Amino acid sequence: MPAPIRLVITLHNHQPVGNFDGVFESAYQDSYWPFLDVLEEFPHVKITLHNSGSLLEWLEVNHPEYIERLRQLAARGQIEILGGPRFEPILASIPRRDRIGQMQSYSRHLEELFGVAVRGMWMPERVWEQSFAADIADAGIEYTIVDDSHFRGAGVDPDKMFGYYLTEDEGKLIKVFPIAERLRYTIPFAAPQETIDFLRDVAEKSPGAIAAFGDDGEKFGVWPETKKHVYDNGWLRNFFALLGEHQDWIEVCTLAEAVDSTPPLGRIYLPDASYREMMEWALPTDQFIAYQNMVKEAQADTEHWDAIRQFVSAGFWRNFLVKYPESNEMYCRMREVSERLLAISDSPAAREHPHLLAAARTELYRGQCNCPYWHGAFGGLYLPHLRNAIYRHLIAADTAIEQLAGREGRWVEVAAEDYNLDARKEVRLASDRLVAYLAPARGGHLYELDIRGPRVNLLATLNRRAEPYHERVRVAAASQPHDDGAEHFLGTDDHVKLKQPGLHEKLGYDFWPRKSLVDHILTPDCTLNDLWHGEGDEGDFTTGVYHTRLQRSDDRVAAKLTRNGRAGDTSLTITKIITLDAQQGTLLDIRYELTGMEPGQSLRLGIEFNFAAMPAGADDRYFYDAHGQQLGQLGTCLDIDSTDRIGLVDEWLGIDASLDFSQPAGLWTFPIQTVSNSEGGFELVHQSVAVIPHWNVTADGNGEWSINIRMAVDTSAAQARQLAEMSAG
Repeated sequence: MPAPIRLVITLHNHQPVGNFDGVFESAYQDSYWPFLDVLEEFPHVKITLHNSGSLLEWLEVNHPEYIERLRQLAARGQIEILGGPRFEPILASIPRRDRIGQMQSYSRHLEELFGVAVRGMWMPERVWEQSFAADIADAGIEYTIVDDSHFRGAGVDPDKMFGYYLTEDEGKLIKVFPIAERLRYTIPFAAPQETIDFLRDVAEKSPGAIAAFGDDGEKFGVWPETKKHVYDNGWLRNFFALLGEHQDWIEVCTLAEAVDSTPPLGRIYLPDASYREMMEWALPTDQFIAYQNMVKEAQADTEHWDAIRQFVSAGFWRNFLVKYPESNEMYCRMREVSERLLAISDSPAAREHPHLLAAARTELYRGQCNCPYWHGAFGGLYLPHLRNAIYRHLIAADTAIEQLAGREGRWVEVAAEDYNLDARKEVRLASDRLVAYLAPARGGHLYELDIRGPRVNLLATLNRRAEPYHERVRVAAASQPHDDGAEHFLGTDDHVKLKQPGLHEKLGYDFWPRKSLVDHILTPDCTLNDLWHGEGDEGDFTTGVYHTRLQRSDDRVAAKLTRNGRAGDTSLTITKIITLDAQQGTLLDIRYELTGMEPGQSLRLGIEFNFAAMPAGADDRYFYDAHGQQLGQLGTCLDIDSTDRIGLVDEWLGIDASLDFSQPAGLWTFPIQTVSNSEGGFELVHQSVAVIPHWNVTADGNGEWSINIRMAVDTSAAQARQLAEMSAG
């Protein structure tokens, strides 16, 4: 008989904030509930279980029977309940006060719900930085679990990773378990015997070892083909039965039991890290490809690779905020809300209205859920409904903070701060009904437009950019000229599943942010198709620096942005004035003035707007013209010779956004669609719709030309729905 060994099985169940209800339900039916069915058949098998707060909220409302079942299993010691930051943020992406607050909040909730002490935590995406140790200890957590690659990066011998270590920050101790990477691949994908063989080998080398498995619970029924494999074909039942056959030397225990029954292996300080794949995904695309090629070349020399692999690491999670500016926009908005909440949390209003303060804090925490802040093998950042959910909760928190600040009636304000952490000041125009952010140092773009009523950011856009996997899409398309969306095998172990035909034809990339008030001096022959491809602009205004002056009165604020630039070989000045009036609701008055031209000089001006959060592909989401005539769904490409109005309606959201022009404009519209990786394969995703009015400008006798644009957002339908829901509630 092999030497005794302990096996810890840790599962992490998670659904993102804002995911579709049907996805929650499908995961519940395919994974979360049937897993407990099998587990209850094998009382000798114990697991450590983490359900994220966003998932648990849904379960408490929709499946209280699951909560009761967990309560019973926890009471008899077959399941240990793990805590962690409540709404599954990456700890590196939120302020320290929110790290501790989220962990403490979730521990309290779990202990009240299940009647057990919460001692350990799941580390979201296993993203680790050493300073987290003090935060975790301050939150009252004793231990956590991360990947063995973290330990390899610290120089730990591979044979000394079967147990747990002490680590500290500022003298505050916690215990950290390494997850055995091999187990992440054998469970549940290899035959059960392979796990037994691995454990036998570990037991022989390291008597008294603790082998820790930790991974997503969705591997057991949600991931493609796993429901059939794990349950229908009996993998899980066979695995648990096999563990029972070897329980004379394999003790399946919880993390708490492992801590209480064995001493630590020693003390360790871990490098900043996550699991191997995450660190690769965080690299810039060109560096990721170079890294992959380097690794493949090194792996060819097996002996050499085995010697150096533990010292090879890739990227750093925080650089997702650099790789994807849209992630940084969410991050900076979240930090701003957190700072504003901190500033008001000790105010008399906060003490007088603790429930409103708590609601604001919970909304902030929900807006910190990690999934749309990064992208790897799954949709993440590329999924608009997840980004929209982040903004929905941040806007709700921001609005609650305004209430705590005593804001009443109609009001407006303007401020300039470095809101996006680029060392340049941005402009914030705010009212009781909207918040607009302008980036003078980046083309004077309107880059965020939050509508408070329906809690929507109409500029939660996403640029099309090169991803490492795009070449696989091209190769798959070349191998199957008449692609039907089926799987394509590239080599012996690589396959590509294209969820729509012709994806390779949609691989276009953007050369400027797809925001609003993006100023184009168009070439004489520029077409809609040219701008779709990022061509046809001969000016330097698109991302150039604008100088800014702010204007304030009690009921009216404005930002005046000016740039002296060039259009081809000639110079001109563009001034745009964005005005917000307290009495005009969700409306921005925008005036463009072109000066410094030669009298009679002609050029083509295009002003790009983008509208996100309003999906395409549905009849209740459409364009309309000045006469109210529908012009097609929001994914429609329009090329209109002359119009003085264009509107966009999303009946489901209850939003009607419109642009009115003081002079008739030509108009182009086209969808911005990305080709991205997801659980089910490569897919085309609608991110926003570009709306580009354009004019043939001729300077008057003073070398000037101007246009007024009214950008209005009617949310009366959304407000009526909210009132009806409140009444029904």
